Amino acid sequence: RPCSGDRFIAIDIVDIHNLAFTLHGIIMIFFNIMPGLFGGMGNYLLPIMVGAPEVVFPRANLYGLLLQPIAFALAVSSLYCEVSGGTGWTLYPPLSTSITTLSVDCIISGLIISGIASVMSSVNFACTFNSLKCIGMLLDRQLPTSWSIYLTSVLLLLTLPVLTAAFCMLLADRHYNTMLFDPTNAGDPILYQRLFWVFGHPEVYVLILPAFGIISLVLASTTSKEVFGNQTMVIAMASIAIIGCLVWVHHMYTSGVEVDTRSYFTTTTILIALPTGNKIFNWLWTYL
Repeated sequence: RPCSGDRFIAIDIVDIHNLAFTLHGIIMIFFNIMPGLFGGMGNYLLPIMVGAPEVVFPRANLYGLLLQPIAFALAVSSLYCEVSGGTGWTLYPPLSTSITTLSVDCIISGLIISGIASVMSSVNFACTFNSLKCIGMLLDRQLPTSWSIYLTSVLLLLTLPVLTAAFCMLLADRHYNTMLFDPTNAGDPILYQRLFWVFGHPEVYVLILPAFGIISLVLASTTSKEVFGNQTMVIAMASIAIIGCLVWVHHMYTSGVEVDTRSYFTTTTILIALPTGNKIFNWLWTYL
């Protein structure tokens, strides 16, 4: 409703606000950037760059493509449920297990199906990179763009099963009274946070590594020369991917983590600046 003051429209329904930012995070990450940047650009660029006529498993590729709209429809259908499922995009228990509405089930089910589709694409890209290279296309001759897609595939294959297991445990808590995340019945809600962020932080690099590859491709095309330090670019991306899998606890500093543990994860997080700085230097030198 319109109101006076510095607000043009006041939204008094808290559930709508909570569901809005829940779906915003989920849709942007799982149904926008990942399918577009990783899936779309990977399907188009990877076969061309490795000299292959097609990906290894085109039917699995098609199945993954068909699963994404189903997953998206399930997630968005939470808008039409009677009670909102505004748990936040992280779906932390006990909030996600105490809101016994169909809306939360739709979101979780959509994310599980989306994860299955992403695993199909990841297997496809990783096998295409390793198995369908043209004759003479050695690993040290691969472009940073194809390496970025391959490293992203490996990250997803390592972390998506963990996220899927966490979501299945949520569904078990919601429907079968397993009490895995209920602290009043010897459950541990922090366990879900650990499982989620084991995926959640590498997901940051799942989203940015393909963008790094595209930046390298655009720079090489506009300057008409190879990216400076091609192999060091690949090593930097691999280092970012490896370190990114080891720093998930820096999302959980307020959950009772020991001082020594915080020191380790803080130091390891800062180390990511080294390969990132190497990439920036190589890009600048390529442009100059």
